[in-house]
Amino acid sequence: MNVQGPTPPTAEPTTEAAPVEPAWSLAEPVEEESSVAAAEGAKEALSSQSETVGSVIDTVDKVALSLGDFRISLFDVLIVSAVIVGVLVFAWFASRMARRLVKRMTRLDDAQQLLVEKIVTIIVWAAAFFIGIDLLGIDLTALAVFSGAFGLAIGFGLQKTFGNLIAGIILLMDRSIKPGDVIAVADLAGNESFGQIRKIGIRAVSVTTRDQREYLIPNENLMINQVENWSYSSKNVRMQVPVGVSYEADMKLAEELMLEAARSSDRVLSAPPPTVWMSEYGDNSVNFVIHCWIKDPEEGVGNVRSAVLKKLWWLFKDNGIEIPFPQRDIHLRGSDQLERLVELLAERREPRSGAKD
Repeated sequence: MNVQGPTPPTAEPTTEAAPVEPAWSLAEPVEEESSVAAAEGAKEALSSQSETVGSVIDTVDKVALSLGDFRISLFDVLIVSAVIVGVLVFAWFASRMARRLVKRMTRLDDAQQLLVEKIVTIIVWAAAFFIGIDLLGIDLTALAVFSGAFGLAIGFGLQKTFGNLIAGIILLMDRSIKPGDVIAVADLAGNESFGQIRKIGIRAVSVTTRDQREYLIPNENLMINQVENWSYSSKNVRMQVPVGVSYEADMKLAEELMLEAARSSDRVLSAPPPTVWMSEYGDNSVNFVIHCWIKDPEEGVGNVRSAVLKKLWWLFKDNGIEIPFPQRDIHLRGSDQLERLVELLAERREPRSGAKD
């Protein structure tokens, strides 16, 4: 009987486990992309043209600022600056050419031409803005997320500017105020004057008075407030010249001389003719008002009034018409107290006169 001893254990073939590479080593190296899509496209296009240009671009692109996933290089800044400058130059040139074309439209008057110029300018600059967005490769869908808050902030910050812009367009559309009109204006002290509209801008209207003072009035104020426009329906303006004559004067002759003085002015219109109205019986004079019409108020109103009064002065003087001045007649009624006062004053004067002798 054969007794077999325990069989020695056979060595099982062992398989060595393959070394496990870390996950980061399995990923393919990814080149850093620029945060500006336009810069990346320009970089590839220029690098393909010349190796020298490509090496210079790579050198400039290495100067960069990285914040997490955001990376912007000096080359990106140059490309963005070039795009912005190019878009601005394009918008300026296009708007200028559009204004020249509008001015050649002879069928439109000044107000209509200005209105078309403003609309075309807004369209050109809006198109330039979207062209710049497209060239820079900015995703408008991502921008739409912030459009609500951004629009709200712009609305509150620029509500007056947009209000004046819309008001200027409305004023030009209804033609209530247009360049060349003469309107009444008032300064900070409340003194009323008049001036001619020189320009209707995006924010304000430029009004120049006779003394060459220029007022910038916001468009919104002219739309919501009462405005005295002397040229809205007609440029003819009636001016008033007040005159006072003595109660002893010949009223009929005085009226004829007033009409003659008004007709002597070159700027006073013959149709409608000047008229003279008696306004009131004053304290010292009989007061009249000369009404006469002019068609060029932008040339001044005070100079016409001065010319009429100067001519009237000499006419009154040649015809014996008195121009009164303020005076008072004092009538004293007799009384015991008044007589006593006179006696006392006389007694005081007598000693003084004796002392001098």
